[in-house]
Amino acid sequence: MSRSAIVWFREDLRLHDNPALDHAVQHFDRVIPVYLHTPQQGGHWRAGAASHWWLHHSLKALDADLQQAGAGLLIRQGDSARQLLQALVRETGATSVVWNRLYTPWAVARDIAIKTALTGSGIAVHAFRPSLLFEPEAVLKDNGEPYRVFTAFWKRCQTKSLYQALCDTPSRISSGDLPHGIPIEQLGLLPAIRWDSGFYDHWTPGEQGAYAQAGIFLDEDIADYEHNRDIPASPGTSRLSAHLHFGEISPRALMNRAVQRLDEIGSATARQSVTRFMAELGWREFAAHILYHYPASSDESMDARFAYFPWAADDAAVLQRWQQGRTGIPIIDAGMRELWHSGWMHNRVRMLVASFLTKNLRIHWQHGARWFWDTLVDADLASNSLGWQWVAGCGTDAAPYFRIFNPVLQGKKFDPDGEYVRRWVPELRAFDRKYLHEPWRLAGQCDYPAPMIDLKDSRAQALAAFQSLRR
Repeated sequence: MSRSAIVWFREDLRLHDNPALDHAVQHFDRVIPVYLHTPQQGGHWRAGAASHWWLHHSLKALDADLQQAGAGLLIRQGDSARQLLQALVRETGATSVVWNRLYTPWAVARDIAIKTALTGSGIAVHAFRPSLLFEPEAVLKDNGEPYRVFTAFWKRCQTKSLYQALCDTPSRISSGDLPHGIPIEQLGLLPAIRWDSGFYDHWTPGEQGAYAQAGIFLDEDIADYEHNRDIPASPGTSRLSAHLHFGEISPRALMNRAVQRLDEIGSATARQSVTRFMAELGWREFAAHILYHYPASSDESMDARFAYFPWAADDAAVLQRWQQGRTGIPIIDAGMRELWHSGWMHNRVRMLVASFLTKNLRIHWQHGARWFWDTLVDADLASNSLGWQWVAGCGTDAAPYFRIFNPVLQGKKFDPDGEYVRRWVPELRAFDRKYLHEPWRLAGQCDYPAPMIDLKDSRAQALAAFQSLRR
């Protein structure tokens, strides 16, 4: 009798370096690839609209790749992954279910419950690690506590081997006749009102798109990464975050290629760029470890003092101006409009818009985190939470609260010719560069709002609020 295994795809939508899939292909006669859409199980951190757009296209790409290998992707939808899996076990006669680990709090709790139910019914369960370089339990201080400072965390990681063996892409997957499923279109992941039209100019979801982008960055652009990563008008960042979040490429594959590039590149400056990118992969790792060890950090400030911080009263109109890119501060508005149009924002600008929201406007970082969660194609709970708390000054290894970015000076420094602002704020396209980041100096000469807040006064008020917290 043939032995069958269900491979439960989650945030690992790829064939290459997929340990769960590799295990099933190596040890079972029949492999049943499955994706279960259970959005309700995400609680109040259910995937947002931009993530749904990416997921739709990533599933389409995965299904095509599986079909080329002789299988296909079986899709089911419901409220409970456990019930869906148990039904599939009965229908297929599978003796094993395999998956790759997830580390968000709700996913950890869900997987434990599912494993208990399946093993209690005599079904073997195997879980693997492809989404991180190291398991959260494997990188701890000497006293067994988790790290809270990135520098020490990454130093410990580098004592381990960053270059790791990868699983091959299976050439053939034997799935036999699959039970009935539903078409991807029935999941309703694409918006009814097509606000996503701009996304198609910027992204190619799926494993092939991930490796194409990785090739462009690691083989061509990485030598200038140290400098270009701070220039929002330049394609200087890797733009791999969404591919990583959906598991279309593994961090191990990227780290291995980066290690190889260190050996290939002779220039000290270029080597520094590669090392910087490796550290950015480390930041992603650090964020996942923090959320795993401190599961409340997605909703609560890591610095307990901030439970008493005098945030501004909720004002929907003020928040909406920030969301829509109508603050009157060019670099801020450019970033927010880039986000809405493309589902992504340059990392330097993410820090600026976050600082403006949490410090100049003194709006709670959770409002910003939730807007990013809904509008970013690369929305990742660990990275999103860590990033917002870092800028707000209330997280682990956070920037000091008194570090308040001046968006005018930042715009002049990192977008000196105004190329980025002109791209996303067309009202200012014809402005001379000396006025571009301060258009209020030419009041009444364009259809652009005045600044919604005085930067100097709001900075002083933010510092005063922090002083009151310290007292």
